[in-house]
Amino acid sequence: MSFAIVCSDLSFAWEDGTVVLDGLDVAFGAGRTGLVGVNGSGKSTLLKIIAGELRPAAGTVTVDGAIGYLPQNLVLDDSATVADLLGIAGPRAALHAIERGEATEENFAAVGDGWDVEERAHAELGRLGLGHLDLDRTVPTLSGGEAVLTGLAAHLLARPDVLLLDEPTNNLDLDARRRLYDAVESWTGVLVVVSHDRELLDRVDEIADLRDGAVRTYGGSLSAYEEVLVVEREAAERTVRAAETDLRRQKRELEEAHVKLARRRRYGAKMYENKREPKIVMGARKRQAQESAGKHRIMHEERLADARTRLVEAEDAVRDDDEIRVELPATDVPAGRTVVTVTGLGAPDPEVATLTELVVRGPERIALTGPNGSGKTTLLRALTGHRVPEGIDVNVGVDGVRYLPQRLDVLDEALSVVDNVRAAAPSASPAEVRAGLARFLFRGARAERPAGTLSGGERFRAVLASLLLAEPAPRLLLLDEPTNNLDMAAVAQLGQALAAYRGALIVVSHDVPFLRTLGITRWLRMDRRTGLSDVDPM
Repeated sequence: MSFAIVCSDLSFAWEDGTVVLDGLDVAFGAGRTGLVGVNGSGKSTLLKIIAGELRPAAGTVTVDGAIGYLPQNLVLDDSATVADLLGIAGPRAALHAIERGEATEENFAAVGDGWDVEERAHAELGRLGLGHLDLDRTVPTLSGGEAVLTGLAAHLLARPDVLLLDEPTNNLDLDARRRLYDAVESWTGVLVVVSHDRELLDRVDEIADLRDGAVRTYGGSLSAYEEVLVVEREAAERTVRAAETDLRRQKRELEEAHVKLARRRRYGAKMYENKREPKIVMGARKRQAQESAGKHRIMHEERLADARTRLVEAEDAVRDDDEIRVELPATDVPAGRTVVTVTGLGAPDPEVATLTELVVRGPERIALTGPNGSGKTTLLRALTGHRVPEGIDVNVGVDGVRYLPQRLDVLDEALSVVDNVRAAAPSASPAEVRAGLARFLFRGARAERPAGTLSGGERFRAVLASLLLAEPAPRLLLLDEPTNNLDMAAVAQLGQALAAYRGALIVVSHDVPFLRTLGITRWLRMDRRTGLSDVDPM
């Protein structure tokens, strides 16, 4: 089989010395590959190295053809337009200049074969549900989902030989995700996608699992991969049970051997004292007994050490990902207490029945859904007291309003995880902060890492820790697409953790399975035309 991407002996570490990849060998061939692994395993780092965004400390990367790369977080210039994002600003400007009569050699060269560039751009945007976007629209006016889809449209236009996608369904509503699924299924080149989106990963040809510094490849979709994991785990657990049984047996045999040797020593000593045999004979027997005892003891100790090694190896083979554990008794909100009231709401279309007032009481759990660009993030920001739209009045009745934004840009990149949390909870002792961080899987040296070196999943956990451990304790928690940077195991673990949260919770998410784990008590939908409305549970 020929491979389009070959990585040989790749090594990479952050500036603080944290090793991400060490001697990694991996190759990706034709078709669609889903790259999975626990948070912090190096998935995004590997894509950046392949794309040339990062330089490895050692090793080589060979790519057969042109590369297209869509990162998790697009770094966008506020002055850029949709045309800039699509990579057609130059040919488009030259085309317009020629239409104005500026038929210069430079303009013809800039256009090249792209005389239909605008038509093709509109076609790709329409394919992804962005037909309403004007090519001159600026980046700040786009929602997060619209920006991601526009970035994908740029690659669909360019048609690179190799396409790398890092969590492409982040911030996408359900309709947009389905369009992206269709685009992925129709891709005929080489595609490597990092994602925790189950539906997307069920549309790939193979799964590559990056774990413990190595990649294992499984043919088939995510569902087939999980079936293999179940079989592997069951086999590994049987091996653990057998190794435990062997270890107990070896310990018992060693104890029995010690008892027998002790008896022999006592018998030999008694015979020596009674002088029943010549001294030279008894001396020889004593030396022989000591040598035999030493060999016997060493043999049993070696068997015991081997049994312990087999047990450790068997336990390592059983996948047991860490869990996020959150305990927040101080977040309790009494039933019936008014947490926040928003007035002045209304729909652009006055004939549509919609909510004019939003009242959140007690420990309500609200899911806020709706298409990209409908104003969900704007509403969350208004609830924090920032960027309140004209005509809207927000009255918060509790202390501790905490907001988790999509971009996770609330950390000081230069500070460590510990120092970021201490800044949010200045009266907490260092020991208390570290104990709290341990529940978010930042133990020992991990808590000292600068925020700027964290992976997407690690950054999420650090941001969540700085919010939930802050002072005062959060009684209104606002989460904007919280599962975007989490692997599948962590999504389930986060849902379990937030199920124990005692305050009011408003979550913007397109991940319906995740929302169902939270025990949502009220479903709201935001729409450009109809505004905010209550909807039936999904």
